[in-house]
Amino acid sequence: MELIEFLAQTRAEVAGEIAERMSVSGTAYPYPELVFSEIVMRHMEEVGMTHEPEVCHYDTKVGTANIKLSGYSVSSEGDRLDLFVSVYLDADTLQPVADSVTQKAAEQCLRFLSLSAQGKLAASVDPANEAHELALHIEKGYAGLDEIRIYVLTDGQVKTKNFKAREIRGKTVKLEVMDIERLHRHWSEGKPRDELVVNFDDVAGGPLPCVYIHGEADTYDYAMTVLPGEVLRFLYEKYGARLLEANVRSFLTATGKVNKGIQSTLRSDPEKFVAYNNGIVIVADEVRLGKTGDGGPGIAWLKGMQIVNGGQTTASIYFTKKKHPETDLGRVRVPAKVVVLKADDPAAEEAMISDISRYANSQNAVKQSDLSANAPFHVELEKISNRVYCPDGVGRWFYERAAGSYTTMLVREGTTPAKYRNLKTVVVPPARRLTKTDLAKFLNAWDGRPDLASLGGQKNFARFMDDIRSREEQGEEVIPDVQGYKRMIAKVIFFKRVHSLVRPMFPAFQGNIAIYLVSIISRTYADRIELDRIWDQQDISEAFKAQIRVWAVEVNQAIHRSANGRMVSEWAKKDECWNAIRSLELRMPSQDIPEIK
Repeated sequence: MELIEFLAQTRAEVAGEIAERMSVSGTAYPYPELVFSEIVMRHMEEVGMTHEPEVCHYDTKVGTANIKLSGYSVSSEGDRLDLFVSVYLDADTLQPVADSVTQKAAEQCLRFLSLSAQGKLAASVDPANEAHELALHIEKGYAGLDEIRIYVLTDGQVKTKNFKAREIRGKTVKLEVMDIERLHRHWSEGKPRDELVVNFDDVAGGPLPCVYIHGEADTYDYAMTVLPGEVLRFLYEKYGARLLEANVRSFLTATGKVNKGIQSTLRSDPEKFVAYNNGIVIVADEVRLGKTGDGGPGIAWLKGMQIVNGGQTTASIYFTKKKHPETDLGRVRVPAKVVVLKADDPAAEEAMISDISRYANSQNAVKQSDLSANAPFHVELEKISNRVYCPDGVGRWFYERAAGSYTTMLVREGTTPAKYRNLKTVVVPPARRLTKTDLAKFLNAWDGRPDLASLGGQKNFARFMDDIRSREEQGEEVIPDVQGYKRMIAKVIFFKRVHSLVRPMFPAFQGNIAIYLVSIISRTYADRIELDRIWDQQDISEAFKAQIRVWAVEVNQAIHRSANGRMVSEWAKKDECWNAIRSLELRMPSQDIPEIK
């Protein structure tokens, strides 16, 4: 897909999301810029560039200075903060965006950060706005932040995608731009590692000495090498969790926790690290070989570099140096096995990466269920979704097992403008696209696990797959039949309707309110809700929607009451939150609800 086509698709996705939200009676018109921000942040979470992002609109003046914020992300340990600000053009042709424009947006976001860190902002923000709690969180926890990034999101084209880092109250703040071109590279390939191009002449002063072996099969070559500790630290600083294979990231969660044994060796016996450590396993899409200083073979360049085993080692090196600057990484060497993939079939390549990850991590705490893009549950669900049609006999739901497969399907099957339009508006519109992470969130909420569903895409998905694997080991059939699939989709429809109803009702934390509301409704009425009726309607009745609005107010009050001043989005992730409100008695319906027996 060409860049201009991708731009048109992105605009259509924003418009489709707006239309879906506007279909709910009483909904205020959603700002396209915020819808665009939400779509981009969601994608960045899926590829591991950020952690559980939240939409948060704040646009005002403090004195003569403009402040603007579109969203934020706080890591589970509270030591990493991402802030997002958007420049949305909504143009139907590719538009250049001057560096001065993106820098201005970054400055407006920097002001939000700086004033919050100084304790000068929270008091002036409406407590009903989510930005109020975020400003308080920054004010109280700024000293504990290890990494701060600001992303400018835009549907235009920029020249500069990284600006010089800034210093705010003793902390380094990185500034990056996610423009339409960079977004296109991610979405069109479906593999975030494609952007990770490492030139060892630049980062290590020359090729890495290696033993390189051409594989007997056509699927891969491999090499044995060592990486200087400082090089690994630099790569993690530059790429963060994106350096780690997607399914392993949920295990590491990119936190600052450091393995004590690794830390001790790094600080006390750095020259012995290569002897004590098992090393890391890397996959790459392409390799370029060169000559080392002594004339031997060396790895000069890797494209698509991804660490599939050794995430803890990598992060520990980075955070040890961060917390103990005197640590001498110059004497640290990390053994590494490099697997260079040669498969032409993207599906076969991804399956191989999953297998490498599974076997490489078989002695670690990473469960096989975490490495599950090709697990039978997802493969079979994808097959069922492709053959089960909605009651109208025309449309169907699309289960996106592999990132980017929805777009690929549209391009492959939409061979003419008419076919493409019919596919996207009638057969499988974006509203009926279902990702693995969304399914995990919807089903965990229905099954009474709102604290897990609130964790965010990767972490909740890992817990969801833990449960699937556990049930499989106990002999339970986890792959649904056709009827089970229809009821599963009914739960998806129910969640999506609840979320669309909640969104316009509250200025903040709509996602958490929707998750807990679904869990409490399910706890109270699950055995009485007619899922078959929801499937047949592909919707819920107006009477049910009216009652959900009443219950939403009760659940919102219960969550805020139990939070007792804590940041709701963080409080909702704790089982203590669910324990505090799970016994909430919902008001009896004021009228008959067709879906409840």
